[in-house]
Amino acid sequence: MNLISDFLNRTDFDSYGDFFANAAPTVPDKFNFGYDVVDKYARLCPDKRAIVWCNSKGEEREFNFGDVSIISNQIVNCLISLGIRKGDCVMTMLNRRWEYWMTAVACHKLGAVIIPATHLLTPKDIAYRCNGANVKLLIATSEDDVVSHIRLAMDKCDVPCLFCGNVEGFDNFNDLFSTQSQTLPDIERPFGKDIMLCYFTSGTTGQPKMVRHNFEYPVAHIVTARYWQQVVDDGLHLTMAESGWAKCSWGRIYGQWIAGAAQFIYDYNGRFTPTDILPFIGRYKINTFCAPPTIYRFIVKEDLSKYDLSSLTHCSTAGEALNAEVFRQFYEATGQKIYEGFGQTESTVILANYGEFSPPVPGTLGKPSPVYDIELIDDEENPVPNGCEGEIAIKLRAHQIGLVCDYKDGAGKTPSAIGGKYYHTGDLATRDGDGVYRFVGRKDDIIKSSGYRIGPFEVESALMEHPAVLECAITGAPDALRGQVVKATVVLAKGYIPSEELKKELQTFVKRLTAPYKYPRIIEFVERMPKTVSGKIRRVEIRNNDGKN
Repeated sequence: MNLISDFLNRTDFDSYGDFFANAAPTVPDKFNFGYDVVDKYARLCPDKRAIVWCNSKGEEREFNFGDVSIISNQIVNCLISLGIRKGDCVMTMLNRRWEYWMTAVACHKLGAVIIPATHLLTPKDIAYRCNGANVKLLIATSEDDVVSHIRLAMDKCDVPCLFCGNVEGFDNFNDLFSTQSQTLPDIERPFGKDIMLCYFTSGTTGQPKMVRHNFEYPVAHIVTARYWQQVVDDGLHLTMAESGWAKCSWGRIYGQWIAGAAQFIYDYNGRFTPTDILPFIGRYKINTFCAPPTIYRFIVKEDLSKYDLSSLTHCSTAGEALNAEVFRQFYEATGQKIYEGFGQTESTVILANYGEFSPPVPGTLGKPSPVYDIELIDDEENPVPNGCEGEIAIKLRAHQIGLVCDYKDGAGKTPSAIGGKYYHTGDLATRDGDGVYRFVGRKDDIIKSSGYRIGPFEVESALMEHPAVLECAITGAPDALRGQVVKATVVLAKGYIPSEELKKELQTFVKRLTAPYKYPRIIEFVERMPKTVSGKIRRVEIRNNDGKN
């Protein structure tokens, strides 16, 4: 069974038009994910599978919803014993440990604001977040690098910390909650506009912002999970994101559990190797898979015929635009198309390819989610016609779910984002006559050269078709004559060596695939891209370095 019918009058639709008109979910009165999803499953079908967890050490655990309900109750009592109350901020650095899911549900039941943070944070990052959010408790893994970074951060922030494991000088989180009562005390039920969780953005263009969501947010992810990722009731879903990123909320808890799918979690620490995860698909019979384009780029370089991928019924991607060449190679190797989706930390999925309603076309973002009213607008907020470039914007509804409530301590940012007619994404796209959106690039990334406006994604997609290119980033470099010229920063695939001849070959290759004025006049070969801790390429860093030269 699943709980989608608690939020939708209908769950099956005849066309995209029918889907858009009738698939916007309704939030029940006083809805709380912990009580109305996890605990409801625990009452009606306690043995229903919720989590399949394993790690790189060979350990494995499976949890049903009865387990999640009981353990989350114990964590609620543990948090109360430590003085945590409704509205207090609890930050987690739990990577892919199963304790994250239990802690998130516990915080939702109690009304503590959970702040999921990546285990890759530096001491400076940890202190910045703890002080900025007035964190009352930090719960973390006991991995050596995480422990050392937290110890160093404690000089700049005074926050109690618990570890999932034995760490000298700190209490063991598992020991503390496992001795607590399995019954909830009489506590106030948080719901509605109460703040449920807060994410720090990845900081691709500046200091991370504190994005806050309320208790209605999980309901909007029904569209994310059931209709974009196509998760299966009683199936097993894998999203390749650790618990510290909003993609975890997108793909690893809310919509998937409402839709009845269990989560597959592979807990590893260190550099991702595609061959690590591929055997699990056949071993555990994973049905649906979602990963950022970066991971697909590495996967298609493997010999996929060595792996049993027959259980897969649907594959999807988000986080950055997917290059058509990666789509083609993956489809040829697996028979599975990759369904692209677009959204932000501030939202759920905004645009996507929804199965048979809007089959994926490489390089396109699909069509609008029924949760949002989407417009393409110019700088004066005027809608632009089909075929013209505009900013993807959400025309705000009287009761808008699935969108950022506010930016904590960001009084200037909140009104500009959601205080007017539109929420501005800052991303540019075009729309064709069928209502399909095609990504152009971030507004800040658009290159203006000799009067031309050049979107980086088209040039990046062309470069990615060359076998020598593993990763690339297109930016505008300063030029006295043209204002800017197109620059390509390139990571080469195995077996290729940087040379002037290869630069010319890549330039000629791009000229054949795009308008000649778009080819990269500058090509720089690098061993690795500058990236955020979430893995997104920091084009702003490339531009800033060029400006210093």
